[in-house]
Amino acid sequence: MQQTNNANIHSSNDCNEAWPIIKVSNGVCRMPEWRMEEPVNFESRNGEHIAIIGPNAGGKTRLVNIIMGKYPLLMQDIEYDFRPSTKPMASDNIKYIAFQDAYGGDNDRTYFLQQRWNQTEIDRNTPTVGAKLEEAYQRQGEDTPERRTLQQNLYKTFQMDLLLDKYTTLLSSGELRKFKLTETLLAAPRVLIMDNPFIGLDASTRDQLRDLFETLSHNKGLQIILVLSKTDDIPSFITHVVEVKNNKVCPKLSLTEYLEQKQPVPVHVLSKETEQAIISLPYKNNEYHTQKVVELHNVSIKYGNRTILKDLSWTVQNGEKWALVGKNGAGKSTLLSLVCADNPQSYACDITLFDQPRGTGESIWDIKKHIGYVSPEMHRAYKRDLPTIQIVASGLKDSVGLYVKPKEDEYEICRFWMDVFGVKDIEKRTFMKLSSGEQRLALLARAFVKDPELLILDEPLHGLDNRNRQKVKNIIDTFCRRKNKTLIMVTHYENEFPTCIDHKLELIRH
Repeated sequence: MQQTNNANIHSSNDCNEAWPIIKVSNGVCRMPEWRMEEPVNFESRNGEHIAIIGPNAGGKTRLVNIIMGKYPLLMQDIEYDFRPSTKPMASDNIKYIAFQDAYGGDNDRTYFLQQRWNQTEIDRNTPTVGAKLEEAYQRQGEDTPERRTLQQNLYKTFQMDLLLDKYTTLLSSGELRKFKLTETLLAAPRVLIMDNPFIGLDASTRDQLRDLFETLSHNKGLQIILVLSKTDDIPSFITHVVEVKNNKVCPKLSLTEYLEQKQPVPVHVLSKETEQAIISLPYKNNEYHTQKVVELHNVSIKYGNRTILKDLSWTVQNGEKWALVGKNGAGKSTLLSLVCADNPQSYACDITLFDQPRGTGESIWDIKKHIGYVSPEMHRAYKRDLPTIQIVASGLKDSVGLYVKPKEDEYEICRFWMDVFGVKDIEKRTFMKLSSGEQRLALLARAFVKDPELLILDEPLHGLDNRNRQKVKNIIDTFCRRKNKTLIMVTHYENEFPTCIDHKLELIRH
């Protein structure tokens, strides 16, 4: 249902008037599966910038779908007043960047896990970043100096000039998020709703984005609504906070009121019993016990004229815990794709894994059995609407999807790790019906389920709320206390690294 911009239009022309732009009064969705636990009351007024916060699976996305009109209400419509915009439809005035848009969106169904590194698999109709952004610009109407200035500022903020000739399917998760933000902001919406806009962005880009939001927030024709799982990400321009938990919408608070009553997350969230259960897990009989887990010698990766890695040599010793850092596009995920043999160029490089030189006849599937892996690319590739326990069980088979039925004792191992990550109760729910945070926790359980000797975690805390982020850090620290465990982890937040980290490799963008 598309609501038009004709509800409760006020006669005043005072731009400082704080009229309701969006108002939901005792809203109950028509479809039972869309309903919150209580009727929804939500109001965003002109001049306000709101953060919608709450735990994973608390109902944040459901509220967004309601206020956008995607989930129609019983007996009433949402009241919209988008002044000074003259666009007639709610969909023209409200633009939403959903969490899944960071991984390509719903139109990305042909994406597969290794596609980003397979240049030969690119469809000739695949657009470049520059073509998509120019299309978005032209779609919004008249070419004016003000709009060109906005475009130039966005390109400068997100360093789009470096990406304009790059195919959209080849973007890193951080680059893809910057592209989506630029594309949406070019539309100059009246209300801009963004789901976790800062995740996947390096520190300098996050600062630039906050500055851009601060500038945009002074534009009286734009209201910004951020949906945040990571509540220490609330920027200072936010005026009000709405918490959503247990599928209930709490009363709106000022930012000051919210910060005064906010409770800190404990350093130790994982219970002592669960911690001991992880440490006491039996070891496998077929483990690799090698001194050097990963060796790269003078590795270089190029795509066309773009150099990603140049003459990189790196050795990871057994038991080391590495932080892999660098700005968006520096090559972190590409490096990990070489280690995991998801990148076809890995066979042309001098790479040794568990004392097995790459390309000497070893089965990569035998090696993958000893690696636990999660990444934004994996999350992006998972479009299988299977029961969640089957998603976790696929980690035992190193497949996207489950093609071999696990044994009952293997399912019990899955349930153990699902319980550790807090998703055991949803084992029968299908993956695509989960919240993005629940999906990430399930994929983390998938990475741990085979008790791997090498754990590769690329942005593992994406989309997790504060408590789940701390819990996952506790799990990583606990798991790495086991013998014969090596860790490589990527994150753009220094405070997201677990305490076990003892080495760091920083990649520099070429």
